Amino acid sequence: MKHLTGKFVWFEHVSGHFAKARKFYDPLFNWHTESMPMGEQRYHMIFNGSQGIGGFRSAPPTERAHWLAHASVDDVDATYRTALAAGARSIQPPAAFGKEGRGAVVADPSGAVFGLWASGTDDPPDDAGNATGAWCWNELWTPDEQGALAFYQRVLGYSHETMDLGPAGTYYVLKRDSVSRGGLMRSAEPKAQSMWLPYVSVAGCDASADKARALGGQVLSPPTDIPGVGRFAVFADPVGAAIAVLEPLAEDGVAGETVSQATAA
Repeated sequence: MKHLTGKFVWFEHVSGHFAKARKFYDPLFNWHTESMPMGEQRYHMIFNGSQGIGGFRSAPPTERAHWLAHASVDDVDATYRTALAAGARSIQPPAAFGKEGRGAVVADPSGAVFGLWASGTDDPPDDAGNATGAWCWNELWTPDEQGALAFYQRVLGYSHETMDLGPAGTYYVLKRDSVSRGGLMRSAEPKAQSMWLPYVSVAGCDASADKARALGGQVLSPPTDIPGVGRFAVFADPVGAAIAVLEPLAEDGVAGETVSQATAA
């Protein structure tokens, strides 16, 4: 199988409120959800057009709602062991999911939760992120940038480039095999929980913000222009999970470096 190591290839909404979350996301991004068999259970898979891009994962109502991003790896078990040796905490040990693939979930040393995934099929190509409604970026907010850089370099083999944000500090573009795979920055609120924030490509940032409000979401960061890049905003959905959107200036404006500039600005 062709695995694009270090690429975030699958995103799951984790909460105890599947129906409420679906009523927000399906109309917001024009997604649709289908119930798929997975062993003795059913899995609610999210589709953007005909492309499966994620799913809804059940959790106790008391658990904080969040989006769980899964990074592609060649060997889930070996990467899982490396993550634990580097200070990660196990959330879900490696397990097989039929012919779909093998996965595990860990929390990095600062508490940000992410998944490891080796798909049973080829990973989606990088240009799939250009489509409206597709995932186009993933960004880590952490109180410990240097610790996070060392951890993800060891576990996922990232290198990085830096961008000076002035008083806000430094933005780190995480790269693997010269391809940008995500961003990393210090949390604006020191006591905020460390987390990964996924971005969805949209045709209209302002329209998405208005629709998010109408659907019961909260706009955490209002639509903002980034000269030469596009327009982005950050929302909290009705059950409390954070998600961001980016409206690129050009059709091909959601390449990693471009998105990193948008999120860093």
